[in-house]
Amino acid sequence: MNINKKRTNTVIFLRNLPVRLILIVYSVIVGYPLIWTVVMSFKTSREILTDPWKLPSGFAVENYINAFTKAKMADYFFNSVAVVIAATIVLVLIAVPAAYVLARFRFRGGKLILNVYMTCIFVQGTYLMIPLFLEMMNFHMLNNRWWLAVVYAVMNFPFTIFLLNGFMSSIPKEYEEAAKVDGCTPLQTMIRVMLPMAKPGIMTAVMLAFMSFWNEYPLALILVQDDEKKTLPIGLANLFEVQKFATDWGALFAALVIVLIPTTVVYSLMHKKLTSGLSVGGLKG
Repeated sequence: MNINKKRTNTVIFLRNLPVRLILIVYSVIVGYPLIWTVVMSFKTSREILTDPWKLPSGFAVENYINAFTKAKMADYFFNSVAVVIAATIVLVLIAVPAAYVLARFRFRGGKLILNVYMTCIFVQGTYLMIPLFLEMMNFHMLNNRWWLAVVYAVMNFPFTIFLLNGFMSSIPKEYEEAAKVDGCTPLQTMIRVMLPMAKPGIMTAVMLAFMSFWNEYPLALILVQDDEKKTLPIGLANLFEVQKFATDWGALFAALVIVLIPTTVVYSLMHKKLTSGLSVGGLKG
């Protein structure tokens, strides 16, 4: 029995070996630039220009200080945090009730509305940039971080509806019927019954929206002009342009690390819930 078991394990290992090798190679390709960026952020500009592949002789913490002070990354960081939080709140407030209605109520035109939202998933914000800019200019909404947050929420709305609709549809109807017997209104049923049971889906939607909002560049570039209101990706791009004619490359790499930290931390802490949430939403949707 032990011999057969060992043979079986060996066969399984050899069968999975190509996949393991591909994943290892892919991990190296993806992970090496990140590690290299972090190492470069602790080197002085002279060390970077002299030998970019050599390990730093010390920890040049002043790179991060210069990135936050001289490069104004602290202001850009605050702007991004404010926009992302506002956009996420707006998205949850409008997407959760809409997904609940589309998933649990049957009414004329409901499927058509859902199909329209599914189609809008493939419409990116860059495709609508010019008419969106003109419309917001006519309504005096440009150069405003809060209106930028609303635009982010609206652009992410179709995919969030698609994701939450799968979770809402998978919840047994018996829970709603029990809530009706207890005298709950549809709003009370949604808040007290549906939201707690759809919590994994909501958390998944929030995490995906956070990463999307945090890294968004084209809309923020067009809709915000004042330097003190720009988000972190725009500030980083401006810093890169400045560094073409300057010598403080250490501050540039430190700024790159600053941009990467929030999404890396969030994904590291929540990746299991994110993966399971996407699987359940995709299967039940």
